Amino acid sequence: MLAAMTAYECPRCRIQSPVSALTWCCPKCRGPWDLAFTSAPVSLPSLASRVNSLWRYEEALPPLPYGPEVSLGEGRTPLVRLTGPAIGSTGPATGSVRAKLDFLMPTLSFKDRGAVMLAAHARRLEPRTVLADSSGNAGTAIAAYSARAGLDCVVYVPEGTSPKKLEQIRAHGARLVEVPGDREATARAAREAADEPGVFYASHVYNPYFLHGTKTYVYELWEELGGRLPDTIVVPVGNGTLLLGAALAVEELYGHGLVERRPALVAVQAEAVSPLAAAFHAGAEDLTEPAAARPTLAEGIAIPAPPRARQILRAVRATGGTFLTVTEEQIRTAQRDLAGRGLFVEATGVACWAAVSAAPPRPGLTVVPLCGAGAKTGLVP
Repeated sequence: MLAAMTAYECPRCRIQSPVSALTWCCPKCRGPWDLAFTSAPVSLPSLASRVNSLWRYEEALPPLPYGPEVSLGEGRTPLVRLTGPAIGSTGPATGSVRAKLDFLMPTLSFKDRGAVMLAAHARRLEPRTVLADSSGNAGTAIAAYSARAGLDCVVYVPEGTSPKKLEQIRAHGARLVEVPGDREATARAAREAADEPGVFYASHVYNPYFLHGTKTYVYELWEELGGRLPDTIVVPVGNGTLLLGAALAVEELYGHGLVERRPALVAVQAEAVSPLAAAFHAGAEDLTEPAAARPTLAEGIAIPAPPRARQILRAVRATGGTFLTVTEEQIRTAQRDLAGRGLFVEATGVACWAAVSAAPPRPGLTVVPLCGAGAKTGLVP
């Protein structure tokens, strides 16, 4: 089985590595891997009789024999109206906004989409330990799916991580390592540990299997909307795992002739930590220097130097999208506004609604993700 699998490939150096190896990054540039994998078209009519999880899109996913065993039923989250006419209405679509409720995943965040892929891949490799680093949600998801797969797991988190998220990680049986300093210090410590023998680095940033999980977000939109995509897809961006997964799905669906056009990808960052937004509006192809690590309520996207920055900027430009930033007060207001609509979402997860609410309405249908449950962190002061 492993001999027939696809390969890791460095997008910069074009160096390849077998996916059976525990090498977590390109040995030359130390950058993240892509996956040399070609999807097959998904038949929309066939989906009605398929399993009710992201594994329903099996033609689009890399081969993972342990997928069904580690699945917790992730995916297939609701798409609900925030503004404009209801889905299926014949009324005008201008300014219509829908929210995809990814905080209704098994571990209460969209990270389950990628975590199940990493756990299925890790199970066939049988490592001594699965290692992850996270500001909370990814670590929780990796811990849960490692438990499901029967794998030992350790999660590195920055000091000051939400106690509720720490409790959730511990509840799944993972060992916690709290690292002094910020999110970047945590990532550095985890990468050092990832080089030890027998360790599978379940990185939602460096391992491309995670991106092939998050791309199912867009496949679900395509299915829900009857074989079309929204005019605009808005996503929060720190390390860019949801945006890059969305870009993968858009290119696959367009390349297979399953959609007639590509939607605009609009990326949202917290104004306090927005290196990608600054680079985008300066016309840069990559980051020239990290952003200052300033405090923000949107801790999940406060990434000063995303390793996939070049890919993120390219993906947004390729679709005619843009970057938006939101202030701390806009985040507070958006969280309370959504709660008043019956949707209790954590601060990072409301960033897209904050941005869309403050910006002029875009034509057609816009979809925003609500990525993490408010129960994980509580209402911000």
